[in-house]
Amino acid sequence: MDSDYLLGVFKDEETLLRAFRKMKEQEIEIEDIFTPYPVHEILEKQGRKSRMTIVGWFYGFFATLGVLAFLIYTAVIDWPMNYGGKPSNAFPSFLVITIILVIFSITILSLFTFSWRANLWPSHEKPIYHREATDDKFVILVSRKKADAARAVTLMKETGAIEVIEK
Repeated sequence: MDSDYLLGVFKDEETLLRAFRKMKEQEIEIEDIFTPYPVHEILEKQGRKSRMTIVGWFYGFFATLGVLAFLIYTAVIDWPMNYGGKPSNAFPSFLVITIILVIFSITILSLFTFSWRANLWPSHEKPIYHREATDDKFVILVSRKKADAARAVTLMKETGAIEVIEK
């Protein structure tokens, strides 16, 4: 059988973590891990850090500049109005709408960025490696091309995998 991936299916979090630690010790490259809930040790040691906070900061910075520039242009430069002798460049009156539009911009742009990075868009089908991967089973996915398959299978079975599937 010509398969590209090995799936190690585990019953609980402890056996998955034991297998994960052993595979990391022996430098077997893990392609992905599917769990019903986030497991923090895996998130930290998998080496994939999210840069969404940095991206969100830049979105907020540029949204603030854009909203303030728009408000100053429309209320001060293009169509200045004089309400009761107050100056048209009343900066405190711009703050509330600036804060609301910046929060809105960060939210929408972060949503689109996350969707783009996670390949989540309509008509794009993600492969389902194991039906119970997000229900109550814990699954380690190893690529045969990137890791020693025989050693990975042995390690998964030694550490308590209830089944090892070739896909």
